[in-house]
Amino acid sequence: MPTTSLPAIPDEWDVIRVPRQLGLATMSILGSRAGAVVEDPMAGALFFFVPVGTAADWDAENTSAIAGGDRVPIPPVRRTSGPGPHWRMCPGDSRWHTDPAALLAAILDAFGPRIGEEPATGVTA
Repeated sequence: MPTTSLPAIPDEWDVIRVPRQLGLATMSILGSRAGAVVEDPMAGALFFFVPVGTAADWDAENTSAIAGGDRVPIPPVRRTSGPGPHWRMCPGDSRWHTDPAALLAAILDAFGPRIGEEPATGVTA
């Protein structure tokens, strides 16, 4: 069954596109908190499905937000390996979305501290 590219319907989801290596690290950090995730090897990216409206305010380095109406790869149901786009995390009956705050935190954790920056400790002076 061929892969189709369907519009991200505005009342269903937005999508966050993350480069493959960063996306894999992010998935590892999220664990069971990840919603549906598609990997597209040709694009070198993972696509995290998030609630509608997330794209409007999304601002994370090296990622891009895809709002409803743009196109994202949607593999056939339960395709979990390539070639081509496939599910890294299959959508459940009611589990499409990753919490945007958890996704952002996982992406930032996957980046790690920058050179010259102090790691966040949660303590303020």
